[in-house]
Amino acid sequence: MNSSQRDAWFKQTICSPEPEGKWELPNSMIQNPVILGIPFFNGTAEEAVSRGLSGGLVVVPSAPVLIELDRSPEQREALLRSDMAITDSGLMILMWRLLKGERIERVSGLEYLERMLRVPSLRDSGSVAWVMPGSAARDRNLAWLQSSGLKHTAEDCYLAPMYPKGPIEDSVLLSWLESRRPQQVILALGGGTQERLGLYLRDRLSYRPGIHCIGAAIGFLSGDQVRIPMWADRLFLGWLIRCLSSPSRYVPRYWKAFRLVAMMVRYRDQLPPLKGK
Repeated sequence: MNSSQRDAWFKQTICSPEPEGKWELPNSMIQNPVILGIPFFNGTAEEAVSRGLSGGLVVVPSAPVLIELDRSPEQREALLRSDMAITDSGLMILMWRLLKGERIERVSGLEYLERMLRVPSLRDSGSVAWVMPGSAARDRNLAWLQSSGLKHTAEDCYLAPMYPKGPIEDSVLLSWLESRRPQQVILALGGGTQERLGLYLRDRLSYRPGIHCIGAAIGFLSGDQVRIPMWADRLFLGWLIRCLSSPSRYVPRYWKAFRLVAMMVRYRDQLPPLKGK
């Protein structure tokens, strides 16, 4: 499937104001690779959005999240039990190419969100529930969304508390979602937290919305975080732009993430054992 065919498929199936029937993935989608025990979706951003909008938990694990697979039982469970994991980590993709000689398509959280927000049915208030990290982030993100033609308001946003490590529970958020019943829930929280929260919600909600763990992606667009141009995202340079914007904050984080190299060399497609087990 070439780019023009993908764009035509995307417009006909997802961007139709009143899509008919269930969205289906094209037959050209190739086999999903299993990396560190996690089955990753291998397809285009358009195809990933189509699948994500049909419901379930979508995780977007970066390298700093993946290195917790052998340390955090809750994070490990959230990634393994997700309905779709997309290939956000450029380092993971490069290592897989070196180790296995296989090309897999990268779909970053930024590209995934940008494509999802094009869907006409998600533009109105009430169509999406946002879980934001605080009021300042909410205000900046809403300003950008509204300037982009989306009619989302503060009533569509839930301000998350500081969640502890380990299992997450949030009965207030659960009740809020049950009362509103949005078809899509977007978690704009930090990696390592949002996946655990997403699994909690998926397992306890009485219906099956799409739950999308996109993290800081909305902040890259709104300016709540350093802006990352799409060209830089496509070249796997988002991490570098973040490090340059705030070295003391991001350099240690991404330096630790290089532990992913050793994990992939050792375990490849196998799930790393939990430390101490």
